Amino acid sequence: MSLKELQPQLLALSPEEKAQAIELLAQSLSNSWRGVTKIPDVVGGDACVAGTRIPVWGLINYRRLGADDAQILAAFPQLTAADLRNAWAYAQAFPDEIEIAIRDNENA
Repeated sequence: MSLKELQPQLLALSPEEKAQAIELLAQSLSNSWRGVTKIPDVVGGDACVAGTRIPVWGLINYRRLGADDAQILAAFPQLTAADLRNAWAYAQAFPDEIEIAIRDNENA
């Protein structure tokens, strides 16, 4: 999708949504994701919730299996709602990476 095609959708966003879009773009440009880390020796270098060994792809997989945020938070009491928001934003920005990680771990 080109910027020209995206422009009407961006302009239609609410001020709060525009702020979120700016934050997402800034994170993407700096390759720095709040609350998500990628460390080579931790979970094979997969994107994880910061300070944990919980991979983003695993949380996405829980969602696909029908779990909602409340159920995920109950299963992982060390996580917060903000952790999930950060994981969802990361997964949305890097869907191909997440799909590859899910596929690789299904075959492991």
